[in-house]
Amino acid sequence: MTTAPAPISRSLFLFSIFYGGMVCIAGVLGNKQVTLGPISDLGPAVGLGPLAVEAGIFAFLLLVTISSAVAELHGRTVATRLVQFGFLPLIASIGLSIVVLSVPAAGDMDPARVDAFAMMMGGTPRIWLGGIIAYGISQTLNVTLFAMLKGREGSRMLWLRAAAASILSQIVDTLLFVTIAFYGVFPIGELLLGQMLAKVVLSALLVPPVIYMLVALGRRLDR
Repeated sequence: MTTAPAPISRSLFLFSIFYGGMVCIAGVLGNKQVTLGPISDLGPAVGLGPLAVEAGIFAFLLLVTISSAVAELHGRTVATRLVQFGFLPLIASIGLSIVVLSVPAAGDMDPARVDAFAMMMGGTPRIWLGGIIAYGISQTLNVTLFAMLKGREGSRMLWLRAAAASILSQIVDTLLFVTIAFYGVFPIGELLLGQMLAKVVLSALLVPPVIYMLVALGRRLDR
């Protein structure tokens, strides 16, 4: 007699789908750099110009908050598996991009759109490799740090645990990706400092309210 598999909770099902979508869209959004408004005023204070950050950070912040919410609701093991399964849509999206870019465009397609698509979706092996490595290490680190802090604080200080894990993992993500993708291509020191400062500020501001919203939503779904 076979045993039926345990049903997946509604929160985990929803978060897993959303997580996979964010993994794929993050690289696309990263093609645009955005200025962070008043936060850019911090630039001159640390010897930098106006701070800009690639827009993919917003999707990555959702990734870290989703994985932290899953760790809070379902445990570290499940959250780590979520991160590991995230490699599937990430690698598949890169592979599909390479295939589509290699196929000739239709003859009646606007040449400007062809060039724009190639510019948006194209990349170098170093950029793709950097994205894969940075994703795996930084997201795993986020779950690990969050779980370790929960082991010390219990269910308290959710906002602090999530923000601290996000800040540290985003610093590591920036160091890995920028170094792998661009070291030797151009000087990366100013880019690293600017990106890390912007991501620290965004993690501190955005992660605490989002993690409370996601955990509350997950508990409501699982009632």
